[in-house]
Amino acid sequence: MNPFKSPFIFLLAVAIAIAGCATTQTSTQNRESMLVAAGFKTVTPKTTAHQQKLQKLPPGKVTMIQKAGKTYYIFPDPAHNMAYVGGPKQYQEYQQLRAEKKLANENLETAEMYQDPMMGWGAWGGWGMGWGPGWY
Repeated sequence: MNPFKSPFIFLLAVAIAIAGCATTQTSTQNRESMLVAAGFKTVTPKTTAHQQKLQKLPPGKVTMIQKAGKTYYIFPDPAHNMAYVGGPKQYQEYQQLRAEKKLANENLETAEMYQDPMMGWGAWGGWGMGWGPGWY
């Protein structure tokens, strides 16, 4: 059976593909926003050699390079023919922003987990009995 003979299956496959692209795009946009907030600057390659170097950097990752005795951190964005470039100070700020975002996401996930109606919080007889001051 050809899965594309059914319009429903075809539309479902297209919807899944689009959702996957949107998630990746949103993730990349979030990372780029954090890089800019951390002080990274956008740099556009000026020569073919620079474009080739940009294409060789691992996609979706910040790469450390040494140039003229200085350390730089580069996040390539080959789709827009540019890169985000920062030094150690900007990279440290970026790491801090990532840690804060991860902590915020973990707190949100924890809060969502405790909203589970199957936990039966109401069956505990109220929060005033044994949980307030002097419950110990």
